[in-house]
Amino acid sequence: MVSTRGELEASGYRARSVRDEMRANLLARLDASERILPGIVGYDDTVVPEIENAILAGHHIVFLGERGQAKSRIIRGLTSLLDPLVPAIAGCPINDDPLEPLCQACRRRVAEEGAAVPVVWLERDRRYGEKLATPDVSMADLVGEIDPIKVAEGRYLADEETIHFGLIPRTHRGIFAINELPDLTEKVQVGLFNLMEEKDVQIKGYKIRLPLDVVIVASANPEDYTSRGRIITPLKDRFDVQIRTHYPRTIEDEIAIMEQEAAPLDRGARELRVPLFMKEVVAHLTFEARASSEINQTSGVSVRVTINNYESLISNAEKRAVRTGEREIVPRLTDLPAVVASMGGKIELEYVGEDKKEGDLIDRLIGRAVLKVWDKYLQVDALKRIPEHFEAGWGVEVSDRMRAEEYLDGIRQIPGLREGIALLGTFESPGLMAAATEFVLEGLHLHQKLNKDREGGRLTYRA
Repeated sequence: MVSTRGELEASGYRARSVRDEMRANLLARLDASERILPGIVGYDDTVVPEIENAILAGHHIVFLGERGQAKSRIIRGLTSLLDPLVPAIAGCPINDDPLEPLCQACRRRVAEEGAAVPVVWLERDRRYGEKLATPDVSMADLVGEIDPIKVAEGRYLADEETIHFGLIPRTHRGIFAINELPDLTEKVQVGLFNLMEEKDVQIKGYKIRLPLDVVIVASANPEDYTSRGRIITPLKDRFDVQIRTHYPRTIEDEIAIMEQEAAPLDRGARELRVPLFMKEVVAHLTFEARASSEINQTSGVSVRVTINNYESLISNAEKRAVRTGEREIVPRLTDLPAVVASMGGKIELEYVGEDKKEGDLIDRLIGRAVLKVWDKYLQVDALKRIPEHFEAGWGVEVSDRMRAEEYLDGIRQIPGLREGIALLGTFESPGLMAAATEFVLEGLHLHQKLNKDREGGRLTYRA
């Protein structure tokens, strides 16, 4: 790998623009039938084709979507379309091309040192910049500011070398992302527009040309982006395409994301086994929240709700396994109250008052989710022997602290329960049998075939 400007020039290297890099690498991926955004689930037929078109056209992109729709992850994933390594002048704050330097300091170095100018090789991560837009973000942050120390060293204010470059120039020859674009003040938006369109900026009255090679990608909430006055029209017009993201449209996609993103933790010798119907309940819970008129849908119900609920559910089951000395961790319905803590802070109620409580709403959403999954696998008529048994005066108690083996006697004694469990799958372990038992009984309760009394984490089902 060459280490000086002279060696680089002798090698025949010619720099490509960022757009040309991304376009060429995307075409190579498409030709090899490779995914351009591994780990992004549910967008193959919607968002990804639009991203491909934008990159092939060399467009600046703005992603519109509610929170938790993988906008930031997609933007960071675009760096994989950059070349693995590119040369830059060593010590240059804006990653100048050694053969065609942009900044005054690098041009002077090339004039003085010629072929001996040292070269470094930049990896993809060093060519990506990101800023969360807030009202206090300034032009100095994004573009640059006069450095008083350089002035004190004897330079004139009109000298370009007095400038301390901001984040966007320092991402020259790369991708720069602005999250929550409408939160920038109008003054900064104007400066950003000038940089994108006119390739010049004014810093403390000093006009400087900055023909930067940067692909700018932004994200925004649709309501803020379309709200009049939140973003200036010329800047909106400068983003060539806007791509609308969305939440997973199928339960299968929601579960796939949930399993992919849940934190991988060391559980020692204990084996984690989550029945499919429990995963579906967690995913349906989020779907129910997204469809609820009691929740403010403007801010959205993030996929992080599903992920955190899944992690909370497993944590409660793990806690039980440790306390009871069981060797497997199997979440069951009595673990679901644990999701109140992980879900409560991520949803916004439309109306808040004494009669509107998050915990009550989440309980109702859990009931709807359980009922939908239950109806997928089971039918009340096929399980009528179970409520008939309870009508004879019998009752059963379940708890999030009971050992799984304690459920086995009930499975043997309650007519029709074993057959109902068999409809859910082949369960050979006590933990899975216990989870299935709670699921069957809760569904019958939700269908008003059994009554339920709750006391803390203990539930009693009766006629």
